[in-house]
Amino acid sequence: MSNSNEDSSTSNLNSSKPPPKKTKTLASLNLRVSVDAASDNNNNNNNNNNNGISSSANPSTKTNKTDFSGQQWNYPSFLGIGSTSRKRRPPPPPPPPSKPSNTLPPPPPPHHHHPRPISNKTSSSSLLPPPSSTPITRQQHSISSPIFYLLIITCIIFVPYSIYLQYNLAKLKDMKLHLCCQTDLCYGNGKTSIQKDVVDNDDDGSLSFDILNADSRTISLYIVLFTLLLPFVLYKYLDYLPQIINFLRRTESNKEDVPLKKRIAYMVDVFFSIYPYAKLLALLSATLFLIAFGGLALYAVTGGSLAEALWHSWTYVADAGNHAETEGTGQRIVSVSISSGGMLIFAMMLGLVSDAISEKVDSLRKGKSEVIEKNHILILGWSDKLGSLLKQLAIANKSVGGGVIVVLAEKEKEEMEMDITKLEFDFMGTSVICRSGSPLILADLKKVSVSKARAIIVLASDENADQSDARALRVVLSLNGVKEGLRAHVVVEMSDLDNEPLVKLVGGELIETVVAHDVIGRLMIQCALQPGLAQIWEDILGFENAEFYIKQWPELDGLLFKDILISFPDAIPCGVKVAADGGKIVINPDDNYVLRDDDEVLVIAEDDDTYAPGPLPEVRKGYFPRIRDPPKYPEKILFCGWRRDIDDMIMVLEAMLAPGSELWMFNEVPEKKRERKLAAGELDVFGLENIKLVHREGNAVIRRHLESLPLETFDSILILADESVEDSVAHSDSRSLATLLLIRDIQSRRLPYKDTKSTLRLSGFSHNSWIREMQQASDKSIIISEILDSRTRNLVSVSRISDYVLSNELVSMALAMVAEDKQINRVLEELFAEEGNEMCIKPAEFYLFDQEELCFYDIMIRGRTRKEIVIGYRLCNQERATINPSEKSVTRKWSLDDVFVVIASGE
Repeated sequence: MSNSNEDSSTSNLNSSKPPPKKTKTLASLNLRVSVDAASDNNNNNNNNNNNGISSSANPSTKTNKTDFSGQQWNYPSFLGIGSTSRKRRPPPPPPPPSKPSNTLPPPPPPHHHHPRPISNKTSSSSLLPPPSSTPITRQQHSISSPIFYLLIITCIIFVPYSIYLQYNLAKLKDMKLHLCCQTDLCYGNGKTSIQKDVVDNDDDGSLSFDILNADSRTISLYIVLFTLLLPFVLYKYLDYLPQIINFLRRTESNKEDVPLKKRIAYMVDVFFSIYPYAKLLALLSATLFLIAFGGLALYAVTGGSLAEALWHSWTYVADAGNHAETEGTGQRIVSVSISSGGMLIFAMMLGLVSDAISEKVDSLRKGKSEVIEKNHILILGWSDKLGSLLKQLAIANKSVGGGVIVVLAEKEKEEMEMDITKLEFDFMGTSVICRSGSPLILADLKKVSVSKARAIIVLASDENADQSDARALRVVLSLNGVKEGLRAHVVVEMSDLDNEPLVKLVGGELIETVVAHDVIGRLMIQCALQPGLAQIWEDILGFENAEFYIKQWPELDGLLFKDILISFPDAIPCGVKVAADGGKIVINPDDNYVLRDDDEVLVIAEDDDTYAPGPLPEVRKGYFPRIRDPPKYPEKILFCGWRRDIDDMIMVLEAMLAPGSELWMFNEVPEKKRERKLAAGELDVFGLENIKLVHREGNAVIRRHLESLPLETFDSILILADESVEDSVAHSDSRSLATLLLIRDIQSRRLPYKDTKSTLRLSGFSHNSWIREMQQASDKSIIISEILDSRTRNLVSVSRISDYVLSNELVSMALAMVAEDKQINRVLEELFAEEGNEMCIKPAEFYLFDQEELCFYDIMIRGRTRKEIVIGYRLCNQERATINPSEKSVTRKWSLDDVFVVIASGE
């Protein structure tokens, strides 16, 4: 029933078409094609759903026989059956899944929307796809392509070879005929048969030799041709080599394998990247290959020996003009080719030599070469303190004829050398060598001979304090990793006092730390309480005048310290390094201390080789006024700005000021936040006994904010480099300078005008009206400015609108002094501390009467009665103090307006 319906529907659909052309069918041929069962099932399900045919429509029927006599058959091409007029038909849809037959029904016409009749019998030709789309045909095409090219190459090779053989045969025949004529071997010449045989044998030997010679030249020719064609063949078919190997091994090829060309290119790239002499080896190999290849080619086209051909090949490679005298077309072609290759190799050699020279010059220019020095000073890092640090080190090395300073920083060598040149300073025989690199890399440290340096200075970076100290810690760890060990001590510049213990813990005994913020902060407080002390510290810390030295003097063993004090005509003893106490340095010891063996004497002298003990001078103590130090009075101090170590400065003021003193803090930090920061610094604000904190919030560069302060009532004003702009030296100095000018202008308008005709401050300086008013205002209150850049410091110092300017130059001086002798760091730590011995300025009335004539030794002896060491003086008619005077035994007249510089106990 279903078949009839299907036939009727098919007849209706085809009613408009002309009857198809009938062709012969193959009733006896039963072609079976195996297909994938899974694919058949999927295709059958799809076709059944689309055609509306149920697989259970006729379960009892095994096969459906349909007459396809009216259909046009497509025969397989390998049967050789079929007409040329047959059409290609689209692939038929698969049968229903319930039918076990492996044959597929023919598909419906593409322009009909109704199914065609389904039959179990179909032509075998309809089961095969078009020949061009089968994988078998594509594989045959891919395999036939190399064979085709191989046949072409074979023809190219053997056709010239056959021509060459014919040419050699004709040549040999001519040679034989020529030899026969020369030896009279022609018949009938009267010679015996034995002679003919001998001649024939000789002729055969020479002929065989020529044949062998011709064979060797032929082999050489074919080797040359094969070598020429081999690169093209490999480039074309190199990727097929893994497939051939897999085919021979009967293994399947992996589609994810990288092509052989890319792998070879990668290996060559790695070879040239890893091995430094790869380019040179490649050039040498190319030269040898060209000589050998050219020698074989010359041997093939000339009549000489192989050794002669190789020699001529070398001459053509070395000198391109040697081929001018060659004869013959073949020899000229080969010689020109060899000469062309030689010129190419010569150009490559020039390129390699030029690159090597450029790399070496670039390495020298960029500071990548190794430093071969010893006993040099190594500076790691770069900052604005480097200029003054180099200056101080150069002055220190002047006495020994100069030295070597090596700078390793993460900057270009040319840039560093240009910045050093801008200093316009005479280094007095000291050489400064710059190298570009990172102190965190061991290879860069070895490049500057870190293990042979006598001192290493680690500069703080221009970052904020925490980042700078963290970097300094990493540098110390890198120095500990040097396998050769360090023979030098390491001076590390720190930014925050709280980070100092960690660096000392990591570095051990070799580490000496100088906390820049702490040094400047303590000096600012000392200078605020004792005007003029900063200039004295500058003279002592710098190498231009007098500085601290420690040395052992065996001839002084057994003497009392009071006698040692006057034993040096060109130095002033300040303390003793006690060997029995583990090398502890005692400053200002007791007069009855006896110098023992191995003890060393701490002195203030101009240089380490300018002083020596001499005979004891005659001194007279005499009668002098015994005046006690006046009691301390409460003071009123103003801090403009906020520093990260301001809690330490408050603790120093708490130890130095008298009870009832006031500390005004004027900055932009809110009061609540100030209290939290001070508490974080372990400062007990409510536990302060001597000072009272007064908080004011405002901007120090805005005039109306400053006018709200009683600026005329402060004894000292400290302008601090604010923490908010500490990363920028220029910005910080601009704020400090603006604050200084505003404060002086406000003070000059509020304070009464004072006529200071004989004031030393005004002599030799600007007489501009507003500058004069600011200078007069400075007589009332002391202003200490923190200027980081030394160039800005010079401008402010010349104008005299500030009593003194503290800058990073003092930190550089301290670093240089500790780098020359690490023991000096203990001396500086004690003198900067709020407890123990300190540098002071005392009036002359403590030691003498007015207009009394005394030598400096006499004043030193009188100072010992007060447990002080007098190290210098400042006369009333001089601007600067004199430390370690040269003529100590010469008497002079003193005035009560003079002052003396002493080292006294801070009790």
